[in-house]
Amino acid sequence: MKILLPVDGSEYTRRMLAYLAAHDELVAPGHQFIAFTAVAPIPGHAARFLERGMLDEYYRSQADEVLKPIERFAAMQGWNIEARHAVGHAAQAIAEFAQAERPDLIVMGTHGHSALASMVLGSVANGVLARCKLPVLLVP
Repeated sequence: MKILLPVDGSEYTRRMLAYLAAHDELVAPGHQFIAFTAVAPIPGHAARFLERGMLDEYYRSQADEVLKPIERFAAMQGWNIEARHAVGHAAQAIAEFAQAERPDLIVMGTHGHSALASMVLGSVANGVLARCKLPVLLVP
């Protein structure tokens, strides 16, 4: 099973990873995980003053800040994980990546809300749900 893990390094990401670690059926041997983070783009009016290599290095370092701890955690758990990133707004970047990779499941953390507020899961989770036709497991 290929499982996409959209991550942002937040407490919600940590809770999602803890949930996975506690559910053996989701982390069975042979499962492939892809940790994916979206790096917010530098506005075009500012980016045009930067060399492409410098801009790419900035995006890579921002992604590494989020992905390296995930890779370390996954290694401690014995998970088969690949780390990837894209530049863009989170919901759209996650959905585009998921459409290209076609995982069997997307597992992502989201804010825990009261019953009334649960109608609004958050812009990223809502955006992914609206854009993807793949199974999504949201972990509050």
